[in-house]
Amino acid sequence: MDFLPISMDDMKKRGWNQCDFVFVTGDAYVDHSSFAVAVISRLLERYGYKVGIIAQPDWKDIDSFKKLGEPRLGFLVNSGNIDSMVNHYTTFRKKRSTDAYSPGGKSGLRPDRAVTVYSNRIREAYKNVPIIIGGIEASLRRLSHYDYWSDSIRRSVLLDSGADLLIYGMGEKSMIEVAEALESGIPIGEITFINGTVYKTKDKERPYNPIFLPAYSQVISSKKEYGESFRIQYENTDSITGRILVEQYDTVYVVQNPPMASLTMQELDDVYDLDYMMDYHPIYKYSGGIPALAEIKFSITSVRGCFGGCNFCALNFHQGRVVQGRSHESILKEVERMKNDKDFKGYIHDVGGPTANFRIRACKKQEKYGVCMNRECLTPVKCRNLQVDHSDYIELLRKIRKVDGIKKVFVRSGIRYDYAIYDNSDEFIKELCRYHVSGQLRTAPEHVSESVLKLMGKPSITTYNQFVKKFYDVSRKINKEQYIVPYFISSHPGSHLKDAIELAEYIRDMGYTPEQVQDFYPTPGTLSTCMYYTGFNPLTGEEVYVPKGDEEKRMQRALLQYNRKENYSLVLKALKKENRYDLIGYDSKCLIRPRKN
Repeated sequence: MDFLPISMDDMKKRGWNQCDFVFVTGDAYVDHSSFAVAVISRLLERYGYKVGIIAQPDWKDIDSFKKLGEPRLGFLVNSGNIDSMVNHYTTFRKKRSTDAYSPGGKSGLRPDRAVTVYSNRIREAYKNVPIIIGGIEASLRRLSHYDYWSDSIRRSVLLDSGADLLIYGMGEKSMIEVAEALESGIPIGEITFINGTVYKTKDKERPYNPIFLPAYSQVISSKKEYGESFRIQYENTDSITGRILVEQYDTVYVVQNPPMASLTMQELDDVYDLDYMMDYHPIYKYSGGIPALAEIKFSITSVRGCFGGCNFCALNFHQGRVVQGRSHESILKEVERMKNDKDFKGYIHDVGGPTANFRIRACKKQEKYGVCMNRECLTPVKCRNLQVDHSDYIELLRKIRKVDGIKKVFVRSGIRYDYAIYDNSDEFIKELCRYHVSGQLRTAPEHVSESVLKLMGKPSITTYNQFVKKFYDVSRKINKEQYIVPYFISSHPGSHLKDAIELAEYIRDMGYTPEQVQDFYPTPGTLSTCMYYTGFNPLTGEEVYVPKGDEEKRMQRALLQYNRKENYSLVLKALKKENRYDLIGYDSKCLIRPRKN
């Protein structure tokens, strides 16, 4: 077992004259099951295809895209594990100084809009080679979308990139079907029948029984039409109920096929049983390695998908709402492999996924009828059909703890506290507190204002407070001093300055200030981003206040860390603006003291 070829010399060592697929990615080459490039490449390898990797090519030099020659079947392109624009820019559109997915954390090794840039350069190098794009950046830009960085509605990335086909979502099944179609001799332009893909055509009649979205000309000129388009897309993200969607661009039609069916447990197990090296390529050894690997190298992905319904999260558009769990056997096998790593010290950093304590589908009806189109599982209240059961997750954690050589198993990817509270048994919270907290448990209430939480798709703060109380009660009973670290989001659509002040008061009453706060980041594919751009909720039509000005956003952010000296002027201004002079003074309930003359 070895890394996949990254040079002609590597190909020669394997006796290859030509790759079947060449994968171009914006990340450094890390052959680990948490990296999409590794998953797709190793899966293709399992099916007998020869795959080479071009990681972080110099996009200004066309020869960088020719280093492995022309592939027999096509190029695969992604931006990496993170959207390139999110990777490069803060919420205030300032350049980030580091890149955790690059050697030594160095920034600037991938271009903005990497999928588009890479595909354009490949097309310059090889005029007729099939180009297939995928990953998070392509997936969330598969149709017209609001682009925060240019403050405009951009076209489908399929058109801007010049690629032939787009695979969206978790693309294992779709990729293999595409590869087999190409292998059988079907031209890339005729591969229009695979779920989980997006293609372009000039033939309006080609898609069967589609839903026609508002045309691109309509969504760029009308926020109402953009909201309507988003609503339809939002309601068609399930593999059972999803329809074919068509978006017109003058004489070209971009066609989104229904989502691909979720992997079965066995199929997911097979994905994690592929021949990964579970490390970064040795070429990065002397440039500081790849920082992103450090956090996940000794972590285990136990599940995919999330039915949490957070409106600021793109999981609904990318992984979907159907939870897919790996088997205990598959996970324990990974634990055994982990133990053999020379750097392993006996500590597993995490066992989870998008939400750690989701292990089963939200309800049994999903298996036959798919997810509900117009209802969420957890908000605004718990659905009566929701299966709340932690028994499988508890059993899994117990099995891992019993493995020889395992000293501690942490849960760090975040748990859904409302789901834990809804469990009639306290067994999970007790086990969590006793065995799986590393002094601090990260949770994500995100806000305290009920109106803001509703727009976020989060439960009432009273539910969070119930969890906090139970966590501390259990911790005290077992004589453990451990803490909850909450995450909050400032300037989310619907958050007025008064709501930010309400959140600041809650933080005051907690007794400590969060080390980190997150400004709302309008990324493609989220309901919250649609609200940010349009000023209304596309699912209900209700108007939504949006804090867009930099000054107000800075004030809302400063309020979350009101006791920092550098935030004093902004906090003072915010309190005066809202006439909250009662919070300026020397009382214990005051946020700041009066300014000294």
